[in-house]
Amino acid sequence: MASRPRLFHLLNRAQRRLQLWAAAEQARATPVDGAAPSPAQGGVLFVLLKSDGATMGELAKALDLVPSAVSGLVQRMEALGWVQRHPCTGDARTLRVWLRPAGHAQLPALRQALSRINAQLTDGFSEAELQTVARWLEHVQRLRVVDPE
Repeated sequence: MASRPRLFHLLNRAQRRLQLWAAAEQARATPVDGAAPSPAQGGVLFVLLKSDGATMGELAKALDLVPSAVSGLVQRMEALGWVQRHPCTGDARTLRVWLRPAGHAQLPALRQALSRINAQLTDGFSEAELQTVARWLEHVQRLRVVDPE
């Protein structure tokens, strides 16, 4: 009888490998004279493409990050000229993040990189198998996190 797969271990290793792979592909697709967005920075750019002017909290939720991580991430991206933060007109304590032309210019290379990765990830798998994998990953995202205290 075959042992059950060590899903946590496999998922953790796959996630690390995907982050390195995405960073390498994005660097390869970026012009020599420019900085390559990290996978997290690419996530911010894609969120803003669909929801320009998102609040920091909305970005945190969309990227499944803690707000403090988003703050530093956006600050670094602002220094690169990819995004710009402005106080919300309704509440000056809330910052909204806007995509700048330099950030928008990163998107074609990011799309190419992700397209290459997705093509390799799905190669050799049937549509039914991919739907099962997607369903399982969505299931993992919905699981309740238990606070250890």
